[in-house]
Amino acid sequence: MSGGHVLGIIGGSGLYQIDGLTGIVELARETPFGPPSDVIVRGQLGDVSLLFLPRHGRGHTIAPHRINARANVWALKELGATHLVSVSAVGSMREEIAPGEFVVVDQFIDLTKGRASTFFDEGVVAHVAFAEPVCSRLSEALALASESSGVRVHRGGTYVCIEGPQFSTRAESLLYRSWGVSVIGMTALPEAKLAREAELPYALLALATDYDCWHGTEPTVDVASVLAVIQKNVAAARRAIGTLARSLPDPAESSATSALASAVITPGARAGADGRLRLDRLVGQNIRRERGPS
Repeated sequence: MSGGHVLGIIGGSGLYQIDGLTGIVELARETPFGPPSDVIVRGQLGDVSLLFLPRHGRGHTIAPHRINARANVWALKELGATHLVSVSAVGSMREEIAPGEFVVVDQFIDLTKGRASTFFDEGVVAHVAFAEPVCSRLSEALALASESSGVRVHRGGTYVCIEGPQFSTRAESLLYRSWGVSVIGMTALPEAKLAREAELPYALLALATDYDCWHGTEPTVDVASVLAVIQKNVAAARRAIGTLARSLPDPAESSATSALASAVITPGARAGADGRLRLDRLVGQNIRRERGPS
């Protein structure tokens, strides 16, 4: 089921070169949190609209710790996104996940340090449930679409998100492996948390590019090796997105679309005007619940 849906994609700038994509326009946006990483490219694939946002900006000018994730998610939501898919290069932390393969992530460990990770830090407090951080139905559709692209796909896995922009030390890499993580990256968080606060079904397609620095016989990660693998796999990622756009699940069946129903703790009468306006713009509802501490 996909009619009338709007698929938001955050990833590299080359992802929107999808066969059959028509009516391509560039949209500049402003948000209460500043500008997103770049203009958003909108196109039409059948009866589904696609919104593409290059996470690091075109030309890759924004470091991971400087990405304005709040503005990125906000802008896509305001443009009508009903689903959000992240495409992200990662290091593999498992022997069985070889460079060039895909992982549809289902869990996260957040080791970021100074990133703004909530829309609710001024006037309104909300605590969303995040035990299951991705939408299972969207992730299943993404896995199926990725498998049809011809790349080996691993279903499920934990993504440890580090602050960067430096790669890990070998001691850190070995520690993360002892935690049982599958992949390592620098961008999935707070993106996934903000998608949940925006009540957007979210899934992440991780493109394994290297073995980080834990592997005893493989070269340690460097930029040149990462870019080489990405270049080989970007076509497969585009095919996966194109297939996914034609088979999007009904967002109404995702628990993400009601994430704020029992999450807002600030009573309506105590919420600041700015906080109420932001919430209204974010999810299309005012704070009316009179509960929580006074």
